Amino acid sequence: MEEPFVTLPKNSSSSKNREIFTLGTSTRTLSEFVEILKFYEVELVIDVRRWPKSKNFPHFNKENLERILKKVGIEYLHLEDLGGYRKEGYEEYMKSRSFSEALKRVIKEAERKRVCIVCAERFPFRCHRKFISQALKGKGFSVKHILGLENIYESK
Repeated sequence: MEEPFVTLPKNSSSSKNREIFTLGTSTRTLSEFVEILKFYEVELVIDVRRWPKSKNFPHFNKENLERILKKVGIEYLHLEDLGGYRKEGYEEYMKSRSFSEALKRVIKEAERKRVCIVCAERFPFRCHRKFISQALKGKGFSVKHILGLENIYESK
């Protein structure tokens, strides 16, 4: 079942340090991906893919993405402990110390920089980003899902 979304203007919301974006790499070109990050003034990409590789889109492999983002002035951090595909299910995994510590790291970074959590799935309601977002909302953050340039959605 799809989660309802509301379109928001680019700069609506609270202060930068209580706002976190999410974005799916999906089938995007590298230039489209970077353009989106620059448009939303992202300073740090936090990659929450358990295995940061893409056979069909090698520009999204960890080593390539990290190098490319550095060239355009965006930091990169891979947090495997927030990655999906958990044997016990993601909601159960969220109760673990590993998840809790990784979430604390996201919060620490988001209090200093404009952060975008990245995963492979384009739509957050089909992805574990929805669970990470719920946890961050519970900590007082505004989480905005970027579906494309000038398309930000916030789940209700």
